[in-house]
Amino acid sequence: MSDVIFREAVRADLPAVLDLLADDVLGRTRDVSEVDATYEEAFADITADPRNQLVVAEAGGELLGCMQLTYIPGLGRHGTERQLVESVRVRSDHRGRGLGRLMMTWAIDQARLRGCGLVQLTTDKTRHDAHRFYLGLGFVASHEGMKLNL
Repeated sequence: MSDVIFREAVRADLPAVLDLLADDVLGRTRDVSEVDATYEEAFADITADPRNQLVVAEAGGELLGCMQLTYIPGLGRHGTERQLVESVRVRSDHRGRGLGRLMMTWAIDQARLRGCGLVQLTTDKTRHDAHRFYLGLGFVASHEGMKLNL
């Protein structure tokens, strides 16, 4: 994993990122790997927003992982900014090799460098392996998350 680099995604990465998002049981039901106008617009919005980063993990010219980092200002915790980590994916043929841990360590380091006081994420209740993974990184299941599909 020493040859992995992290960088912000560029438009040419979009098809590979969509493939990563669809590369699991839940992703196949929610994400489509074909680039269309909706994905183009979402990508443009993310990359134009200074509080958002779509990050890819690359080695040997191949995209092996991705994640979205969003920085959220708030009044809670004495105005502390927090980092929200979403859409963490590792290509299926590279899972279990430490890339996910490397990605999350990098994301947490970015939050520290930015002065964030908190890193938060949500993970689907059915992703038991992911829960163990995040707990192993020191995350605490301190809140119950809720969503409302619109």
